[in-house]
Amino acid sequence: MPRTRLELVHEDRYAAEVPVERCEEGAWEPYLSPDDVRKLEAVRSALRRGDLAEAAKYGRIFELKPIST
Repeated sequence: MPRTRLELVHEDRYAAEVPVERCEEGAWEPYLSPDDVRKLEAVRSALRRGDLAEAAKYGRIFELKPIST
């Protein structure tokens, strides 16, 4: 039975929150479907290139800023 959860993909100064389905059936559980793995890799690649529009097709995008102390 698949369960939806959010995976965080972090690259440089950006992060993306991407919904994926965790499959919890079978001997190797929990695991991601090959389509979800490709989706996460597409987001990571888009963030690496700075293509925020492409990454935003898959989930919410965040810009990370350091906090000075």
